[in-house]
Amino acid sequence: MAELPDITPFRRHLDEMTAEMAAPGFYGQARRAADTMRESQRLRKIVADYETYERLGREIAEAAILSREGGGDPGLRELAAAEIPDLERRREALYQSVLSAMIPPEAADSRNTVMEIRAGTGGEEAALFAAELARMYQKYADSQSWKVQPMSSSVSERGGFREVIFLITGSEVYRRLKFESGVHRVQRVPVTEANGRIHTSTVTVAVLPEAEEVDIQIDPSDLEITVCRASGPGGQGVNTTDSAVQIQHKPTGLIVECADERSQIKNKARAMTVLRSRLLKLKEDEEQAKYAAERRSQIGSGDRSERIRTYNFPQNRATDHRIGLTLHNLSQVLEGDIGELISALERANHEEKVAALGR
Repeated sequence: MAELPDITPFRRHLDEMTAEMAAPGFYGQARRAADTMRESQRLRKIVADYETYERLGREIAEAAILSREGGGDPGLRELAAAEIPDLERRREALYQSVLSAMIPPEAADSRNTVMEIRAGTGGEEAALFAAELARMYQKYADSQSWKVQPMSSSVSERGGFREVIFLITGSEVYRRLKFESGVHRVQRVPVTEANGRIHTSTVTVAVLPEAEEVDIQIDPSDLEITVCRASGPGGQGVNTTDSAVQIQHKPTGLIVECADERSQIKNKARAMTVLRSRLLKLKEDEEQAKYAAERRSQIGSGDRSERIRTYNFPQNRATDHRIGLTLHNLSQVLEGDIGELISALERANHEEKVAALGR
């Protein structure tokens, strides 16, 4: 069994947080105070478990010496030898526990999520599958008792989605859905295919942690807001009212549109929610270059050759290419039964981080 990483940085960080909590005015910012206290509790447990791990190591060494020598007492040698396996089991369990705890939690894991689904390669067939993926995630959200709030959509001629954006709120939404970002590939005979040939189409999914105003400060002068008359289905009120809103963030060039509501105020609020989430993601990407590169490699360009998951209808299978997992229950997966896929991705990510710590 390899040794645990050096505990010194964790002790130093705990000392810093303890001093911060003792400072006057610490509780003035309730959210920051709660985050600091939660992190200090995590660090305190890591340090305590590490010290127990070290103590057990000393006890194993002492027991090994007694089992060989025992001061000339055969009974003492036998007792010491019998104690070693239990001490080693306890130490091994602590090793795994401390190693896992040393992985810092991602701050965004507890956030609500803005999910963006866009048709990629494949024209109308890609738009139809984008609608099926949107329904799949909405079904999964229902199974988790989460709420889904439509933000924006662009409907294709056959009722698919060229683009659909919605907000999912609930407990640890981002933690469960963050690995869904990327290119999703579908292989099947499209309804538009007259000769029965299997086509391959793609849909891109982006999963963004919801940003709050305290996370992203936006200067109003950096925004160019345009209102216009909404088009498409929605009734007379939509088509005759200047309710559609387009917001451009001039420093980054990001553009967000929302026209789903009849109220210009509601459309603007929803567009700002999406914009803040995209800006937060940009900020995180800049601070975590490695993570940003990973996300770009996952999402790619929407080309057929790029994919994180394939949904193959003729073979009734869903395959996640990142972890090599194949499920032969495609119909259930598209009904929102994606818990097994999500849990497997979480385990693989956790094991990778633990392995990196242990090296």
